[in-house]
Amino acid sequence: MRAQQIVVARPINAQPVAADFRLEEIELPAPEAGELLVRTRALSLDPYVGSTLRGRHMGHDSGAPGTLVVGLGIGEILESQDGDFSPGDLIAAEIGWRDHAIVKAETARRVDATLTPLSLHLGVLGMPGLTAYAGMTHRAKARAGDKVLISSAAGPVGGTAGQIARIHGATKVVGIAGSPEKCALVEDKYGFDQCINYKEEGWQDKIANAFPEGIDVYWDNVGGELLNTALTNLALYGRVVLCGLASQYHVDDRPAGPNPGLYIGKRAELYGLVVYDFYGEQADYAAKAAQWIADGKLTYVEDVAQGLVAAPAQFEKLMRGENIGKTVVRLD
Repeated sequence: MRAQQIVVARPINAQPVAADFRLEEIELPAPEAGELLVRTRALSLDPYVGSTLRGRHMGHDSGAPGTLVVGLGIGEILESQDGDFSPGDLIAAEIGWRDHAIVKAETARRVDATLTPLSLHLGVLGMPGLTAYAGMTHRAKARAGDKVLISSAAGPVGGTAGQIARIHGATKVVGIAGSPEKCALVEDKYGFDQCINYKEEGWQDKIANAFPEGIDVYWDNVGGELLNTALTNLALYGRVVLCGLASQYHVDDRPAGPNPGLYIGKRAELYGLVVYDFYGEQADYAAKAAQWIADGKLTYVEDVAQGLVAAPAQFEKLMRGENIGKTVVRLD
């Protein structure tokens, strides 16, 4: 079978742009024992891929020219050489940027076809949602009365994390985002009490004013000055979930971290979060999140492009921070 895929076109030494990739055709072999031939229905574009392409992400090789771009996807099984899957089943798996793929059955997770659009299994019901859930429940141990600050609040992880904090009884949830449009999304769609635009002058004072009694939980997707400001305003015994480093993904020299005296003075609890540790909870989380959506407690936003050829430009948009919501490419 002929298939199309997108590969790295040239060495990537800075923030990726669309011209760093090219489309090519390949011949796929027939699936062997334990393998599945799938047709891609949707692809997830995620910030970690940018650091992966520069050799900075755990568990992945760097993106040498000619390498298939990594990425989770939803696939429809066309042919199965594994007894646990049948043609017509829908799976989530590491498919990469291609329209058809051979996938090892042991790496695939069956998804509920009745939950649509299917791209939800890559966003609020998938890895970003699980990240938010694991961080808020297992790491931050969110509870009634919490006052919560979320960075990158317009993204699929931050937006979901804030909503889950509210589900657990948080009395104040404030987001940080980088444009008026994103802040409007955070407040109007995700239901945060307030969103602070960090690109506007005086944003540090706005954070302090929003939390006169201190921040109980800070969800950090960024690092750098945002983390330092949040720590300065942390309540005693506050909890910090360290989830991402958006401020460092594409810089050559990483800045010095916050002064450890801030952690000590606040008696803070800091939790590093790696979602891979919680993959065993994916199915249970997806069922719980689907019910929250049905009950109107959890909502989502997607930034959708259509067709495999649109992936490079859609990825550049994500790398520039111009996406609104979870970034996906649909191949339906």
